[in-house]
Amino acid sequence: MKLYLLTILLTAAITFVLSWGVWRLALKYKLHPPVRERDVHTRPTPRLGGIAMFLGIVAAFLISRTIDYFDIFWVEPRVVWSVLAATLLIALVGIADDLWDLDWMIKLGAQFLAAGIIAIGGGVQIYALPIGGIAVWSSSVSIILTMFAIVIVMNAVNFIDGLDGLVAGVCLIANGVFFVYSYILVRDSGATSYANLGTFIAAVVVGACLGFLPINWNPAKMFMGDTGALVLGLLMATSGIAITGQIPPAALEPDVTGRSQILGTLIPVLLPLIVVLLPLLDFGLAVIRRMSRGKSPFSPDREHLHHRMLDMGHSDRDATLIFYAWTAIVSLTVLLMYLFTGADWFGGHWFGEYWIAVGYGVVGIAACLVLALVPSKPVQKSDDASQPAP
Repeated sequence: MKLYLLTILLTAAITFVLSWGVWRLALKYKLHPPVRERDVHTRPTPRLGGIAMFLGIVAAFLISRTIDYFDIFWVEPRVVWSVLAATLLIALVGIADDLWDLDWMIKLGAQFLAAGIIAIGGGVQIYALPIGGIAVWSSSVSIILTMFAIVIVMNAVNFIDGLDGLVAGVCLIANGVFFVYSYILVRDSGATSYANLGTFIAAVVVGACLGFLPINWNPAKMFMGDTGALVLGLLMATSGIAITGQIPPAALEPDVTGRSQILGTLIPVLLPLIVVLLPLLDFGLAVIRRMSRGKSPFSPDREHLHHRMLDMGHSDRDATLIFYAWTAIVSLTVLLMYLFTGADWFGGHWFGEYWIAVGYGVVGIAACLVLALVPSKPVQKSDDASQPAP
């Protein structure tokens, strides 16, 4: 665990320093696009923070190669280099899009190519679902399923990138919870080493978000842009697949983990979905909304969940904090359900086992909904219909 925590801090420090450097260069050479109609910010702001995040992530991977503890996933370097190659491709496409606004078909094609590099080149695939040992039907189905999962998560994370600090904070919280879960899962499965590629990726993503958030917090000096959001989505999906798709289902049986059979087999599938629940919800609603209007599912608009919260009267910071709370509550609820089940609390008399975790989640989600639906500053309407509301 100490080396994982050191990895997080090191990645955060490198990303923080590089972020300031990229910000200064972007200001010096005026590398900031004009404000678009759908944007929330009102002054031109650089969107190249993803470059610093990408470089910080690559630095963490290269440093890990010199540490004996992480040799277990460098034994087969093809896997790690495939992940880095796919990340580089997405970063380059993201930089081009942040500077010149690429066509959505080009971006989507690059996303599938990056997903193919990981699934085919690196062999990181969904081979089996840890639910009763259900195996994927064939290698081609495994590749297709993996590629679509990666592309969907990438776009889901990118779709919520609309408020200062929103994506960085949500991914920091989600991957922090997933990091703890994956570490415990590897331990419970009886692995000889706790070093694992999926856990390491989660730690690196936490560090990159932690290092970038200070410069991205409201009022943001710089945005991560598509470069950062797509890279985070790619690595989040890869981390989840590396854990859930490749740990043998037999290792998750209750006699091995000491956990509930239902939770021990379902949570490896549920938690990766839960940590990206909010981005996936926004992504799904956007696709349905746009296609129902006869538009491309990737055509931009100003009707995302965070836009709706601003229109209801929430400030940028309030809306961002509500999203943070939602992400923390839903992901921690599932994690606590796993941790509490099978634990010997209060001399073996555990009050309802994991139902206390469920109650915590229900109350927390209800509180988030109340905060979201009842803004502290109601929207003011102008008496003159010809004048827009402030």
